[in-house]
Amino acid sequence: MLGIGRHTDYAARIVLHLSCLPEGTQVTADEISRKRLLPPSFIRRIVGRLAAAGILRTTRGAGGGVALARKPGEISLLDVVAAMEGGVTLNACVDTPRSCPLAEACPVQRAWTGVTRALEAELEAVRFDRLADPLEHRVAHSGYDVRKGTAAHRTTRVRKKD
Repeated sequence: MLGIGRHTDYAARIVLHLSCLPEGTQVTADEISRKRLLPPSFIRRIVGRLAAAGILRTTRGAGGGVALARKPGEISLLDVVAAMEGGVTLNACVDTPRSCPLAEACPVQRAWTGVTRALEAELEAVRFDRLADPLEHRVAHSGYDVRKGTAAHRTTRVRKKD
């Protein structure tokens, strides 16, 4: 199977969660874990990588937490994939054509390159402001109702960072 790693899927869900909150809102990793049904042990590592990529910002200590470093409309799914996977590479010959002595004359290499670039363009076009639909806003505020597989209908408070 060709696909992204679990950590990349979780990273996208973390960014989506934060995209559904009012701008500047900072939440704890534990809150994200509870509301998005993500393992807490994964979240801390993922947040570190997303922060290093300039997608999230973190604040330590009492009152600390995680927030978006940029507006949701400025963050693409490609940004998250690049932060977690190192980019999109369907075949090594796409990024390092000299790795294969046949690369310049290889129609398969040209096909891999075309497909890779098309996938990158599609991922770049997916912005988190568009993914943050009304259902996702409910999940961000109330979490999932595990019994029904839908957003719960209770409200919780979020801290607004000044």
